[in-house]
Amino acid sequence: MNHRQQRGVTLVELLVSIVIVSIAASGVLGVLSMTTAASADPMIRHQAAAIAEAYLEEIMLKPVSDPDGIDGEAARADYDDLDDYDGLLDAGARDQFGTPIARLADYDVAVSVVPSSGLPSVPAADALRIDVIVTHSTDINFVLSGYRTRL
Repeated sequence: MNHRQQRGVTLVELLVSIVIVSIAASGVLGVLSMTTAASADPMIRHQAAAIAEAYLEEIMLKPVSDPDGIDGEAARADYDDLDDYDGLLDAGARDQFGTPIARLADYDVAVSVVPSSGLPSVPAADALRIDVIVTHSTDINFVLSGYRTRL
């Protein structure tokens, strides 16, 4: 007698394969979702670095000593020496005249200008350290520092 073998998939085998494929697909989609959620971070960090560089360059171009003898100008457009920037807090990045830049409103900037004893062969009274701190709501905190001397 000839017995034919039946070929096919039982209902149990079909269900098991569907479950395995579903688990694999959800794992892959989870990794893709996590990667996509973090993909903007490098761009935000790069923008924070560019903002910090722009602020530091603006500050470093100013003289160490106050040219007009008036310390602590009120408006950023009037800042004429390094000390004027100490304590600057900008909610949202601004240009050199203090005008807000709408597309950079999510970045906050803080500046400190303090005497520094970290430079060899330069007295602390003649060395200033400028720290520019740029923060973003995504827990990015970028710090850029520079030094100027009176010598």
